[in-house]
Amino acid sequence: MSTQQDIYAAGSKNRPPMLNKDNYVPWSSRIIRYTRSRPNGKMTVDSIENGPYVRRMVATPREPDLSVPDPESFHEQTD
Repeated sequence: MSTQQDIYAAGSKNRPPMLNKDNYVPWSSRIIRYTRSRPNGKMTVDSIENGPYVRRMVATPREPDLSVPDPESFHEQTD
C-alpha cells in the first residue's frame, strides 16, 4: 500500500502512471496468442483487430433505399 507521498514522489500527481508503449508490444502478442488458443479464438482475434461484428440490416418493401452493409464473412478470412 503506497502513501500519498510515495505516489507524488513517483511522479503521479493527479493520475495513475501510464504504460510505456515500448513495453506493450510483447503483451499484445501474448494476448493475441492466448486468445487464439481459446474456443472461438479466430473470431475473437478478428473482433479485436477489426472491431465488433456488425449485423446486417434487412431492407423491407417500405424502406427500399435502406443501405445494407455487406461485412466480410468469417469463412472468407484466413490467417
